Amino acid sequence: MTGETIKQILKFRDDRDWKQFHNPKDLAISISLEAAELLEVFQWSGTDVSNEGKQEKIKEELADVLNYCVLMADACGLDIDEIVQEKIKINNEKYSVSKAKGKKEKYNKL
Repeated sequence: MTGETIKQILKFRDDRDWKQFHNPKDLAISISLEAAELLEVFQWSGTDVSNEGKQEKIKEELADVLNYCVLMADACGLDIDEIVQEKIKINNEKYSVSKAKGKKEKYNKL
């Protein structure tokens, strides 16, 4: 996500004076609710795991999740690039290519 996109998300919030409502608890709830709406796209789909015919709804719900994540990072004073890079480093250590390549098990089961 570019810095410009992040600025647009924050400007949208600020233009409406919504920052006052964006505390970490409520933003965490909003992220979870939007993630549930994303999951709902696949509800009752049985063995159909593709995104065919679902792309527009997926885009809409995924954008909502990402927008709330940006707002959460801002509310907590976190730099998105920094925290993602830190997590990639941690995951690289937990899931080394030599142990995890082609496997779905959790790191403590490899």
